[in-house]
Amino acid sequence: MSDNDPTPADLGLPERPRRRGGALLAVVAVVLVAVVAAVLHAVGTGSDDTASGRTKVRIGVTDASKEYWKTFKQLAAERGIDIETVNFSDYHQANPALSQRQIDLNLFQHVLFLANYDVANNDTLTPIGSTYVVPLSLYSQKHTAVADIPPGGTVAIPNDKTNQARALLVLQQAGLIALKGGGTVLSTPADIDTAASKVHVVPVDAAQTVASLPSVDGAVVNNNFALDADLDPSAALFGDDPNSPDAAPYINVFAARAEDKDNPVYREVVEIYRDERITDQVVADSKGTSVSVDRPRAELEAVLAELTETVRGAK
Repeated sequence: MSDNDPTPADLGLPERPRRRGGALLAVVAVVLVAVVAAVLHAVGTGSDDTASGRTKVRIGVTDASKEYWKTFKQLAAERGIDIETVNFSDYHQANPALSQRQIDLNLFQHVLFLANYDVANNDTLTPIGSTYVVPLSLYSQKHTAVADIPPGGTVAIPNDKTNQARALLVLQQAGLIALKGGGTVLSTPADIDTAASKVHVVPVDAAQTVASLPSVDGAVVNNNFALDADLDPSAALFGDDPNSPDAAPYINVFAARAEDKDNPVYREVVEIYRDERITDQVVADSKGTSVSVDRPRAELEAVLAELTETVRGAK
């Protein structure tokens, strides 16, 4: 229509009502922004609240097929929490996934492993609840007692940083080696006082410790590999004491992002895991080796802080 064209009023016709599409679009846009914001908030907090009042929590694990996770999910569901377990085949994937908000919590590691991760990645993941301690044990196919291992014998140990140091401490407690200065949670084979030690130590991949048993006098084997190989825990020659104060670095924990440590839903998740119906299944699955641990969060944070300083100081 040009400037000189007649309007409906000029022609004596009623004017069409003005379209309100612009206003409607504006309202729709506001609603969409609100919905997107709500979704992003749910993803960011790791919780997914629905109209029914239920909450979804994603937990990174390395043993999702275990029966106790079914029990855990059932108990959590009764309290309005829907648990999704996200399984990781590689221990080194679960912490980055937590840090990047792909999951809300994880349960697969002990405090020392967490300290090493935080220092290496300049991260602040933190423990919000303890679960259990599993001993690290010495097995042999050639001997039935530690005393039977001959001088100059050979013992295989895991070669990864955390388990290697713990294995060396186990061998020292068993009287098979001596570590300079008494050893630490970061000891390496270079710290062995060979003149004061009874055996030689051979680091191998943790997954190969069981396979090495026919060719060595003994091997320190992680519990999961021992169970997978059907080794009898009661036949182990020696193991560290899960109830000892020295076992604190090896307490397995629920880990969360630091900003989520006070999340009431996550704290309830920890409480649910401590139900005896779950702990009984965990102990049974480990053939009686797992020892349930209930430590205050503040104590776990103190252990992490001390270990973090130790790890950082060694760099």
